[in-house]
Amino acid sequence: MEARSITAEVPMASRMSDPQEAVPELAEVSAALFKATGNRSVPRSTIGLIQLRAGQIVGNTYLTVLHTGFLRKAGESEERITAVASWQDAPYFTAAERAALALVEAVLQPSAHGERVSDELYAQVSEHYDTKALVTLTIAIGQVNFFVPIALIVKPVPGRTFADQWA
Repeated sequence: MEARSITAEVPMASRMSDPQEAVPELAEVSAALFKATGNRSVPRSTIGLIQLRAGQIVGNTYLTVLHTGFLRKAGESEERITAVASWQDAPYFTAAERAALALVEAVLQPSAHGERVSDELYAQVSEHYDTKALVTLTIAIGQVNFFVPIALIVKPVPGRTFADQWA
């Protein structure tokens, strides 16, 4: 018996041309966010991990592939990249990375138990990150979330950056 694919091929075409052509200020915003998260108060690998997790949480293939690629280029192991989706029981992450991953999940997922970022979680994250680093983590979560609507509406092709999307 021949195996059949249970999914249909999805056409790989973006819905619109480069958003930066329509709104050139987008490049400035993107650069400012990247600069703010690159202040070295939080390891770039940690920022990459939380941004990958954010892409997974919002269910966007483009963002997931993009951040997976960034992590690979930065030398992250396949085990760590793959385990981001199940970080809670994976042995590959430091306590600080776990705190950051818990923070991104709390921010992006509704809570049935009240506020998303509890005082307990804030205290846990604060054990690993000083004020500057905590603000940087917050900006990093906001950075990826800034691009979520663009990724969902424009629907860029996974595996390509916005810049080379329309090249």
